[in-house]
Amino acid sequence: MKIKPLAAALAALGVGVCFGVQAAPDELREKAKVIIQPIEPAKIDHPAKVDLGRQLFFEPRLSMSGIISCNTCHNLSLGGVDNLKTSIGHKWQPGPVNAPTVFNASLNFAQFWDGRAANLQEQAAGPIQNPIEMGMPHTLAVAVLQSIPGYVDEFKKIYGTDQIAIEQVTDAIAEFEKTLVTPNSRFDKWLKGDDKAITAEEREGFRIFYDSGCIACHNGPNLGGNSFQKIGVVEPYKSTSPAEGRAAVTKKDEDRWYFKVPTLRNVELTYPYFHDGQAKTLEEAVTLMGRLQLGRTFTDDELKKVVAFLHTLTGERPQMPLPLLPPSGPNTPRPDPFK
Repeated sequence: MKIKPLAAALAALGVGVCFGVQAAPDELREKAKVIIQPIEPAKIDHPAKVDLGRQLFFEPRLSMSGIISCNTCHNLSLGGVDNLKTSIGHKWQPGPVNAPTVFNASLNFAQFWDGRAANLQEQAAGPIQNPIEMGMPHTLAVAVLQSIPGYVDEFKKIYGTDQIAIEQVTDAIAEFEKTLVTPNSRFDKWLKGDDKAITAEEREGFRIFYDSGCIACHNGPNLGGNSFQKIGVVEPYKSTSPAEGRAAVTKKDEDRWYFKVPTLRNVELTYPYFHDGQAKTLEEAVTLMGRLQLGRTFTDDELKKVVAFLHTLTGERPQMPLPLLPPSGPNTPRPDPFK
């Protein structure tokens, strides 16, 4: 996907800055429905894979230390994140970027901040062997699972072989992650016609969000996750993070500081914000984005209303039983957090 400058994105969506002219509620909703779609409940095509993927998502034995799982950084009891500025990984190393939420990740057009993974299965393979995340080479991860009789049985039932492969592991995790959608937010209910789903203040916050141009990047069902944009359009963004954005993938200097636009779904739960976790609160994040991306300074009243709107994007998180993991076999490595 070609990277579009912010101005071009605004023009393509037909969004202009129109302060002081308020659309009627129905007119505003019709505008919104053109570029934002409600999230629909997950459709489960492979329930057995989903169940296995749930186990593997919570499986700490996929890490070299035996104590880190996917859920460590993408905590489903929180907002699909760990609420840390950057995650802590293998040997207690801090990661270079803030952990993106796993909720609604299936709606993103690419995975990771720099878009280096095309889909959820590719993404699932990365952290397992990343030396500063889970630190487990794929061959060892497979060997660990192969040493656990319960997993051998489950993989054979689903994939028809008693020889586990990393592609099967990541396939199952991806199938589970596809179910992690959050439908029925109050904003989605309003989009579908329920005038009472959001307050007048929240509706006004969305109008400000729309008219200011935020909608140019935060659109689609995920209100983001569907383009790369430069952080620091009007003013440069100052960060101590080593992350350089899309340039790390394309090796092109012109792609430096272009990151995948984060989803705003459940954003009240996914603090701190930005790729480096610099913004601690929604108020700080909205203020910075207004100034750096739009050249706009929101008044205190506007800021309050925009943040109120953002709270309407919290959907219903999946309710699921905590998976029971099969016991280790005699040759399964035991946890060693200092390994």
